[in-house]
Amino acid sequence: MNISPLAGKPAPATILVNVPKLVTAYYSETPDPFVPAQRVAFGTSGHRGSAFEVSFNEWHVLAISQAICDYRGKHKISGPLFLGIDTHALSIPAYVSALEVLAANGVDVMLAQHDEYTPTPAVSLAILMYNRDRATGFADGIVVTPSHNPPDNGGFKYNPPNGGPADTDITGWIEKKANLYLKEGLKGVKRMSFEAALRATTTHRYDFLNTYVSELDQMVDMAAIRGANIHMGVDPLGGAGVHYWGVIGEKYHLNLTVVSAEVDPTFRFMTVDWDGQIRMDPSSPYAMQRLIGLKDHYDIAFACDTDHDRHGIVTHRAGLLSPNHYLSVAIDYLFQNRPKWSKSAGVGKTVVSTQMIDRVCKRLGRNLYEVPVGFKWFVDGLYDGSLGFGGEESAGASFLRLDGSVWTTDKDGLVPALLAAEITARTGRDPGEAYAQLTRDLGEACADRVQAAATPAQKKKLLALSPKQVTCTELAGEKITQILTKAPGNDAPIGGLRVATDSGWFAARPSGTEDIYKIYAESFRGEDHLRLIVKEAQAMVDAALTEK
Repeated sequence: MNISPLAGKPAPATILVNVPKLVTAYYSETPDPFVPAQRVAFGTSGHRGSAFEVSFNEWHVLAISQAICDYRGKHKISGPLFLGIDTHALSIPAYVSALEVLAANGVDVMLAQHDEYTPTPAVSLAILMYNRDRATGFADGIVVTPSHNPPDNGGFKYNPPNGGPADTDITGWIEKKANLYLKEGLKGVKRMSFEAALRATTTHRYDFLNTYVSELDQMVDMAAIRGANIHMGVDPLGGAGVHYWGVIGEKYHLNLTVVSAEVDPTFRFMTVDWDGQIRMDPSSPYAMQRLIGLKDHYDIAFACDTDHDRHGIVTHRAGLLSPNHYLSVAIDYLFQNRPKWSKSAGVGKTVVSTQMIDRVCKRLGRNLYEVPVGFKWFVDGLYDGSLGFGGEESAGASFLRLDGSVWTTDKDGLVPALLAAEITARTGRDPGEAYAQLTRDLGEACADRVQAAATPAQKKKLLALSPKQVTCTELAGEKITQILTKAPGNDAPIGGLRVATDSGWFAARPSGTEDIYKIYAESFRGEDHLRLIVKEAQAMVDAALTEK
């Protein structure tokens, strides 16, 4: 992985997005439906792209919005649609386009009071709370966000009545229908002016912020945090939860400091990520330099990405915790400190998450449910309580309420962040110290994630990898014991390949949101062994990508 000389440094003016040009491109550029990169394409979390590349423009949003209306009609989803947005420059233009179509189709739309930005988990919670105990008239939602992607990106996610990310059957249907609208020049897309849409009797206001905040004491032991006077520092990274944190602190009388409440669509306040781009990734040490530099000012510090569905935890000694480390700590703590959870509730993890979680689950006596990348695989389990926790190595997680009932079925960045403060308050150790104890008990894992550029054609090749293409019998000097292309938990394709030995593994898969591929690797035999795994994994992947 080639690290940019800008990585970890304040963003220079030369790389800031030109917002007027970006918004102009959103409205002026028309996608060509016969160019694959310009079609609607739902990845692991909605449709994403850049207006500059004609992959996220007004036509895309109009077509997707109409397709969602068609889907709602087909499946008799007649309740309100909760619409949330993040702080990316393209989110407000896309929200305007979406509302014009939704209102023209007679959909009851719930917009945030005072046009507040809305985190993904607040939308998921709103859907589930509305649908609770209903037999008909279910609600669903849309979140306009490209997550932590660069400032020139836009994104559009659909959450059906179960409150979680739409599964591939739903997104495939919507994608196909939307692309048909693109091919037909938007024929059949209903639309009214934005002014008329705002005045429509079907357009309503909803207090996402206070509804979400008022429920948090059913998730986290706020009394313990308050009683221990844990000093928390939070950096919203200019994202959708920027105004939530102050309200959380005030309502629960917490010692909580918001490091910065700045919102700027260029995200000029960020430090640059590994590849020279601005990316609001709370799991990246390069993007998190501001908060890491303040770690000694607080008992615990944390950040969330732009739609606040991912978390980053910073402690005194450990600095920024690896997402895998914190997921392991959170699971170990929660299943010992949530007595009302079902004894049969399991743990959901993705195939590219640390095997430390496997060891924690074995010690706890809890079932492990291992699935492909994508939070959609945890939705049913979180909804019915058969999973107490679901988490991804990319720092996305959610878990059950204190009473064992469902919270959100989409990722929530705020709750795992606050849980870090609860852990510190109730155990007297921060999550970094808790993870150190886990390594003493269960062994120390070394891990790495390598990213490299990949064309759409190369990504397609990587998706189609089969165990037969792995011709070697050893990995880093150890016998290969497992080659997976399907997840053990649900037998679903993992979208790549995982190769394992007794003390290490690697997985290779294309990104669902960017033109890159990722190699995840882990070793329980130290850094030298890990480096060898990564080296041999890269050689295997490169050979597969160049194979004719």
